Amino acid sequence: MSEFDSTSSDGPDGAASAGGPAEAGAEGRPVGVGPWQGPWPDDPRYDPDLLREGDRRNVLDEYRYWSVEAIVADLDARRHPLHVAIENWQHDMNIGTVVRTANAFNVAGVHIIGRRRWNRRGAMVTDRYLHVHHHESAEAFLAWAAAEALPVFGVDLFPDSAPLETFELPRACALVFGQEGPGLSEQIRDGAEATLSIAQFGSTRSINAGVAAGIAMHAWVRRHAEV
Repeated sequence: MSEFDSTSSDGPDGAASAGGPAEAGAEGRPVGVGPWQGPWPDDPRYDPDLLREGDRRNVLDEYRYWSVEAIVADLDARRHPLHVAIENWQHDMNIGTVVRTANAFNVAGVHIIGRRRWNRRGAMVTDRYLHVHHHESAEAFLAWAAAEALPVFGVDLFPDSAPLETFELPRACALVFGQEGPGLSEQIRDGAEATLSIAQFGSTRSINAGVAAGIAMHAWVRRHAEV
């Protein structure tokens, strides 16, 4: 559930008034489920508009016909104690990808550091199912993390970075990713308990920030999530 505006709208939603754009299958064929057949369920989690019109959203089958609020409440009951933050000083286009991946791993919160506005097109409406927070500066984010007693770890390729693959991430923590190009700010690097690097074996110096965030979140999942 975003606490601030984005730079793009989701476009016409149709049934998405209840939570997201229509899915598209092969050759553009709609997928999901059509209008509810038979007597309507007596359950407050179900959305009348979706029952009437069908549910074409990109949600798990167990959430079909549920309202956004009901889905968020269910996710809140089992969110992981992992927070993800990304710096947004130059209007980073990777934020949508980070948000979408964070939704897949059901993190406790996503934090945007720097510019308030971001392009959420890449998030594919998944920000509606997350708690997205804004911090005006790196210092403000670090102060929030300190108040929550949440250890902060930067993810970037520095000579003194510890390998993510062998580092023992604590269960409750915050992973911070830098702006595409310049990487982590000095403020985050200085305020983090450690910086972590992702092993690379090719010719490029770095990998896309959105990809790095997905790899790092999955590293946490492998250590701490019940699968």
